[in-house]
Amino acid sequence: MSGSSRLAPLSGLCLFCGPVLAEGGAIPLTHSGAGGFALVLFVFAYGLVMAEESLQLRKSKPVLIAAGIIWIVIGIVYAEQGLGTLAHDGFRHNLLEYAELLLFLLVAMTYINAMEERRLFDALRAALVRSGYSLRTLFWLTGILAFFISPVADNMTTALLMCSVVLKVAGGDRRFVNLSCINIVVAANAGGAFSPFGDITTLMVWQAGKVQFGQFFALFIPSLLNFLVPALLMSLMVPRHAPQVQDEEVELKRGAGVIVLLFILTIVTAVACQHFLQLPPVLGMMLGLGYLQFFGFYLRKTLARSLARKRALYERSGDQVRLQRLDSAVPFDVFSQIARAEWDTLLFFYGVVMCVGGLGFMGYLALASQLLYQGDPTQANVVIGLLSSIIDNIPVMFAVLSMEPQMSTGQWLLVTLTTGVGGSLLSIGSAAGVALMGQARGMYTFLGHLKWLPAILLGYMVSIGAHLWLNSALL
Repeated sequence: MSGSSRLAPLSGLCLFCGPVLAEGGAIPLTHSGAGGFALVLFVFAYGLVMAEESLQLRKSKPVLIAAGIIWIVIGIVYAEQGLGTLAHDGFRHNLLEYAELLLFLLVAMTYINAMEERRLFDALRAALVRSGYSLRTLFWLTGILAFFISPVADNMTTALLMCSVVLKVAGGDRRFVNLSCINIVVAANAGGAFSPFGDITTLMVWQAGKVQFGQFFALFIPSLLNFLVPALLMSLMVPRHAPQVQDEEVELKRGAGVIVLLFILTIVTAVACQHFLQLPPVLGMMLGLGYLQFFGFYLRKTLARSLARKRALYERSGDQVRLQRLDSAVPFDVFSQIARAEWDTLLFFYGVVMCVGGLGFMGYLALASQLLYQGDPTQANVVIGLLSSIIDNIPVMFAVLSMEPQMSTGQWLLVTLTTGVGGSLLSIGSAAGVALMGQARGMYTFLGHLKWLPAILLGYMVSIGAHLWLNSALL
């Protein structure tokens, strides 16, 4: 029995309808049963992703299944035409794009987890909690810190850190918690938009070579305005009284400062690889993981000596609390920090990349590009940002990159800005918003966020206008 005969029963199941070879050997499937089946499957899978909170179903599961089925459908069609090699190459092309981003993100997440394990974030939270600032001052401080931390740490980690401060000092004040959480989500998303390290979408644009590292900082003022406009309006509703000061002291673990310096060195290495050597930034990030592993080796080897020195010090001072803490000290382990990476997010990213890549291979992205970018790209990029408030910005940005519309650097910056901050329009539009709805359950809600949609939308439009004006030379 021939290969095509063996595949006939499967092809019937997938409703294939006589594809015709296009120029270059590709098979256009946008008007075929196979293409329609794949598109419906992706929409259904993404519907499950959007219902993650209510279904309690991790978002990676449906897209992993959908990605596998879509590429199996493609493989069957191409095998029937004797073009299995083309499908193989198409899959590997998308897999390589994912692999570069996976390793990059994995190193960044490992460093963030290492800083968290060394209690850097706990120390920052404790300093804010015992500061004695008024609620309005804390509203601004948590927003500003979220804006400036998220360009280095991911927006979800940043938002969770700032939200923990708000919940600690709020004393059950639901209005303050809701306003502060909205402010934190907007600030974290805006801060991530002007840095290649601030969001997965900016990282994708940088690694695709559409925007150079230094050019992202042209979005600083538009991103700042995106945060400040709604923050100014919301701050008018925040009370001025100071909460009760809570005494909380956090002792940093050994090596915390060095890990921060190593992370900065890792970023510099990644940028240097791309800028001076034209090598993928992931090379520098993996080298940076080596820095952290060697430092982890040093921490393990010197742990016993450090514990003995501290034990003698605490015994002389009679500090029983710290002596008890020494008994529970464990060696620093890089691989435990890797294990704590957001694997659901990374697997979701794989599913999205392969689903969108498969639909693009079928011809849907070329069709979408013709519809969206046949005129002025500004309008299309603004609409794409609005779309990212409903659909996760990762598939939206990957789809745009796969379309490869002919755009100037200024337009690529615009779509980076809109997809980054568009998710702030709704509480479900970004990972930061979804995470905070879980952390501040009952106090920060979808409807509570929706009430401030006009203010957030105003900030969205002001930031776009600022970019079009300030960066007109790049458009």
